[in-house]
Amino acid sequence: MTDSFDDVDLEFVSLGRTGIQTSELQFGTWRFGRTTEEGNLEITEERAHELLDAYAEAGGRYIDTADVYGGGDSERWIGDWLADRDRERYTIASKIYWQIRDGDPNSKGTNRKTVRNRIDALLDRLDTDYVDVLYIHRWDDATSTRELMKTLNGLVEDGKVHYLGASTMRPNAWKVARANAIADAQGWEPFTVLQPRYNLVDREIEGDYLEFARQRDLAVCPWSPLGQGFLTGKYSREEDVPEDSKSAESSRFRENYLTEKNFDLHDELDAVAEEVDASPAQVALAWLSHREGVSAPIVGARTVEQLEENLAAATVDLSEEQMDRLTTAKAGPYEGL
Repeated sequence: MTDSFDDVDLEFVSLGRTGIQTSELQFGTWRFGRTTEEGNLEITEERAHELLDAYAEAGGRYIDTADVYGGGDSERWIGDWLADRDRERYTIASKIYWQIRDGDPNSKGTNRKTVRNRIDALLDRLDTDYVDVLYIHRWDDATSTRELMKTLNGLVEDGKVHYLGASTMRPNAWKVARANAIADAQGWEPFTVLQPRYNLVDREIEGDYLEFARQRDLAVCPWSPLGQGFLTGKYSREEDVPEDSKSAESSRFRENYLTEKNFDLHDELDAVAEEVDASPAQVALAWLSHREGVSAPIVGARTVEQLEENLAAATVDLSEEQMDRLTTAKAGPYEGL
């Protein structure tokens, strides 16, 4: 199995038309400071720094966060970690949208008031003068597109943001296209980075979304590349996730992932993994990394060992025939992509 962390040396790839060279696997930090339903801290600050150390040791330079991760702790811990390093060597991305204060509707969305307040707060937590990429975490239909793009352009002109991104816009590529058309007409900064959900199971962006990104040379940096853990091989037809009638999340997972079609796909994934002496997770990440139009998937981990396994996916070589088998094991919404 491909698990030698010493052999991992992440390469740089182009981040769309931004001109930035980014790590072929980006590191997602949504678990930093996250409290589980049982009230336990999923990743402590000490563990977060260990994970960041391991990622940097493998040559990783792209760190993805959001101002709501861990109630802001994710950004604070990244900022503390960066304090002892050369900030310019790292690409830092964060996101804004979700409500951050109970009872305050103005602490959610992407209107001018919220955006300007939250960019200053997140830069303070990160202890940096700028973020390389600022994503809108969701689309805010209550704010006009023109106001949004004008406000975001102001952040670029002020030097607080270098590039703009849109996260989880599936399958609404037309909203990004309209926003970019407005920006282009006004001479403002457009969206140049997209962050959709995409993996061997979740194929909804294939078609118009990916074609739009290709045509405009927009970077595509998928999240959930392992299908919420389904593609790691931790589930089987015989061993379902524990039934929990009170957990809507558990119910959705069963409906979306633990299906006969998905397990048939996993059979093919397991077969290819055995052929290349890698884990199913590594093969799933390698497939995604080599999909046309994908810039760099975002990987996460609870432990250094998990992160090392995921990063070792960069050393997995898949033949064209193996790529085709995986791609056709579960057809996407559009054939031939």
